[in-house]
Amino acid sequence: MKFGLMYEIQIPEPHGPTAEQDRYNQVLAQVDLADEVGFDYFWTVEHHFLTEFSHCSAPEVLYGAISQRTKRIRIGHAVALLPGQYNHPVRVAERVAVLDILSNGRVDLGTGRSTTLIEMDGFEVNPEETRAQWEEAVRMIPKMWTEDPFSHEGRFYTIPPRSVIPKPVQKPHPPMWVACSQPESFKNAGEMGLGILCFNLGGHDQLVERVGLYREGLKHAHPVGEFVNDQVAALCVIHCGEDDEEAKRVGGPEGAWFVDMAEKLYAPWQGRNVPESYQFAVNAIQTERAEKTMEDHMASGAFAMGNPDTIIKVLQKYQEAGVDQILCFMQMGNLAHSRIMDSIKLVGKHVIPYFK
Repeated sequence: MKFGLMYEIQIPEPHGPTAEQDRYNQVLAQVDLADEVGFDYFWTVEHHFLTEFSHCSAPEVLYGAISQRTKRIRIGHAVALLPGQYNHPVRVAERVAVLDILSNGRVDLGTGRSTTLIEMDGFEVNPEETRAQWEEAVRMIPKMWTEDPFSHEGRFYTIPPRSVIPKPVQKPHPPMWVACSQPESFKNAGEMGLGILCFNLGGHDQLVERVGLYREGLKHAHPVGEFVNDQVAALCVIHCGEDDEEAKRVGGPEGAWFVDMAEKLYAPWQGRNVPESYQFAVNAIQTERAEKTMEDHMASGAFAMGNPDTIIKVLQKYQEAGVDQILCFMQMGNLAHSRIMDSIKLVGKHVIPYFK
């Protein structure tokens, strides 16, 4: 099982004028350490307008810096938003190719369509069209990397024959992933040959069914790219310490802050017509996750907090559920930089070697 370091880049209030710069410098230091101690991937989101919860609106710029500081760790979008008002698919293909060159072929492209009205309304995105926009774009991008010239005529985009340059280092192209929450999406991802980025925080038991649906979809795969990326990566909120009880005491409230903030992001859906493709995600946040306590998240495995032995026991159940990579969410809320660094060191020293 592989290990990825996953970020929103959270900056809770109150904070001073240098808070964002300080936090970005901390993230860079944390990624440097993760590269040294054995983490396989670094992932960040693309979010807009989500104050406190996520200050990561231009991840491709951050990736460029990371590509020059690290040697081994892979760099992953989690995810690039594909409705055209956020990112034209040609620009996504171009940026990923440049990053692949600068990183010597260490890029993975995760894709998605956005879930919050805070973001969609801000960019004038029609929620009724995001799934169709995502699907058209995700089928275009690998062709831009492998065909020259490339052309396309579809519902949302018409592109005359053009050379989309440069081309990525990885051949035939970088691995491709998609963010999934609802069961149907897992099966569809398998059928499209995409890797899974699961951000549900439903714990390991919930993943058994959904990984099964994904594997079933893979049996009938017609990949959007040149190959099937048969991988499931699942989010887990992790804080590892030397002392089991102290790690839970320190990390638990910060993990709870992260979950509470995520729920608040969906408040603008109240009173709005929720398109069918968003009903599952909105209902899950407003009902299923809203009722859970910090202790519930510990019990389900959505939170893994404690000493290395405790972390290993929780993550073994993810491995048994068929998960190929743990997305380690370690920078949550106001958790101190020094504690995050210590947690990364302990996971690298004890937890990652166990699963290798």
